[in-house]
Amino acid sequence: MLTYPDINPVALHLGSFTIHWYGVMYLLGFIGAFFYCYRRRLVQPTPFETDEVLDLIFYVTVGVIFGGTWGYLIFYEPHFLAADPLKALRFWEPGRSFHGGLLGVIIAVLVFCKVHRRHFWEVTDFIAPAIPIGIATGRIGNFINGELWGRVTTVPWGMVFPHAGTVARHPSQWYEFGLEGVALFIILHLYSKHPRRPGAISGMFLAVYGMMRFFIEFFREPDLNRGFIAFGWVTMGQALSAMMIVAGLFILNWRRN
Repeated sequence: MLTYPDINPVALHLGSFTIHWYGVMYLLGFIGAFFYCYRRRLVQPTPFETDEVLDLIFYVTVGVIFGGTWGYLIFYEPHFLAADPLKALRFWEPGRSFHGGLLGVIIAVLVFCKVHRRHFWEVTDFIAPAIPIGIATGRIGNFINGELWGRVTTVPWGMVFPHAGTVARHPSQWYEFGLEGVALFIILHLYSKHPRRPGAISGMFLAVYGMMRFFIEFFREPDLNRGFIAFGWVTMGQALSAMMIVAGLFILNWRRN
């Protein structure tokens, strides 16, 4: 059994202004995504200029922040949203949903396509391989915050988290870092190195991420305010991931035909 390391979630104090490691990890994720897209633009023939890549990352950043906040409130804490609708505007408060962030990114990309006169699949296929970079850094931030821990376990690498009682739990943040971050990045990077039909890379991202997240949910503690939502074992994360799997496989089959 492992003990959670004593990590201060605050990275830096500047007077009354506080910088948290979680925010730093988000920033590193966006920076990493930009440099990956910039390098991909150089080594692979793409129609995107450097300023367009910067604009795209900005749009995606806004989509992740607001979509993640709104998705969390809608999917996991609708009672808070009903009691305090202005909570949806306080994006600096804790609480993010990946699936909500994904919807926010889709909306942001649609706006980007309208402004820059780009095709939707052209943009999503370009940005999809970079998303796991942000997922990886975000999961590191979750671990530093001591949140989103796993279910109770007896495995040797089980960890006692400071806000989860005295029992050992799966360090599911690192499972997600390894699968949804590192492994997914490798898969999409290799898949995108060869010419694909428009939408194929996006479909691959949806399907593979959905499968990975669905699997990891068996080790991750269900959200306390939601618990299991069906059959005594299905979590909200699994339900949303199942939709991603179906959508991804549909897109792959549709674009292939």
